[in-house]
Amino acid sequence: MKQKGNFITTFFKKIGPGFIAGAADDDPSGIATYAQTGAQFGLTQLWTPLFSLPFMIAIQEMCGRIGLITGDSLSGVIKKHFSKTILYGAVGLLFVANAINIGADLGAMAAVSQLVVPTPPLLLFIIGFAGLILILEIFVSYARYSQFLKYFALSLLAYAASALLVPQNWKTILYHTVIPQVSFTKEFILNIVAILGTTISPYLFFWQAAEEAEEEVTSGAIKELGREAPRVTKKNINLLRTDTIIGMLFSNLIMFFIIATGAATLHAQGITSVNTAAQVAEALRPVAGNFAFILFTLGIIGTGLLAVPVLAGSAAYAISEATGWKVGLSLSPKAGAKFYSIIALSLCAGIGINFLGIPAFRLLYYTAALNGIIAPILIFIILAICNNKKIMGSHTNSPLQNIFGITIALIMSIAATALLITSL
Repeated sequence: MKQKGNFITTFFKKIGPGFIAGAADDDPSGIATYAQTGAQFGLTQLWTPLFSLPFMIAIQEMCGRIGLITGDSLSGVIKKHFSKTILYGAVGLLFVANAINIGADLGAMAAVSQLVVPTPPLLLFIIGFAGLILILEIFVSYARYSQFLKYFALSLLAYAASALLVPQNWKTILYHTVIPQVSFTKEFILNIVAILGTTISPYLFFWQAAEEAEEEVTSGAIKELGREAPRVTKKNINLLRTDTIIGMLFSNLIMFFIIATGAATLHAQGITSVNTAAQVAEALRPVAGNFAFILFTLGIIGTGLLAVPVLAGSAAYAISEATGWKVGLSLSPKAGAKFYSIIALSLCAGIGINFLGIPAFRLLYYTAALNGIIAPILIFIILAICNNKKIMGSHTNSPLQNIFGITIALIMSIAATALLITSL
């Protein structure tokens, strides 16, 4: 037992921003999108986790490498090397998308909380979760808070357990995992844009770059984000890549299980549209029992507690660097007052989103589609940075990394354009 404990402790020490980014990718927005995918299309889009995995790894590794090499956030690098139009455009799009995402995530967390404890009003749950997250981000040190986020990530295992509790035809699942089925209907294209937007998400670009730099501050390699570049060894790069691969693989396994669960429960019962978290959770009861229902419900709360701080934090890094403020979760409340005020503003905007009257899960789904439209613009900027020797030195992209980056940017651009054309 002692060896097992040591293994777990060692594993959690080695994983970092890449793993947290991968787990945060499966936020309530992602869960909603994957559940909707399984409900609407059954198993026919189960190929998407395997398809998107290498692209996710490539893009997130680029973002992490930017933070590691420069000791700066993505927003800080854009500010130094690109025009103000590009900087403010990227930051503005990120803040709007993140505010909507935060609001939808908080709404989904509150809705499933009422399934467990029905008495308090929905708004009280929403404000309570937002307040808890704000307190943790401001008053808990980065070193300890990053550990909390890693353990919150384990809540995603609830979805793997739920999928295994539901009767599944694994032969059919294997077929649909490796054999893509494609159609060109408006609904199909919307869902592909949503899936790509929630797996290759703009907020994760900013988060991982900033947190790789934040790790350097915590370790003492640099004193402050954006002020100096750390000394980077081949070992640092290899650890970054391993961490990112583990995080993205974990993320896509959970995505796979949620789609399969949605297909076996919602789609099998003729439910093709997901409007609430309760609808998904209740669909599990007759098929897999109360235990699966509870797992699914608590999983959304756990993933929200992981993802909302990442969303708010990534917006704070982006805006603070763009305006020249001090940045970092390692800052004291006094030193980082402006940085933390952006986190508070993001959470308040998220609370306000819940007064629009849009069902939380539908809002989550359309947020994912919005991310799918914004992401390719940012990917082209990331590619420009990662191929600039003045910024990255000897750590510029390899030809293979460029192929992956350009390919997914083009695919997402074409999908977003096709969605706009079919919508009009």
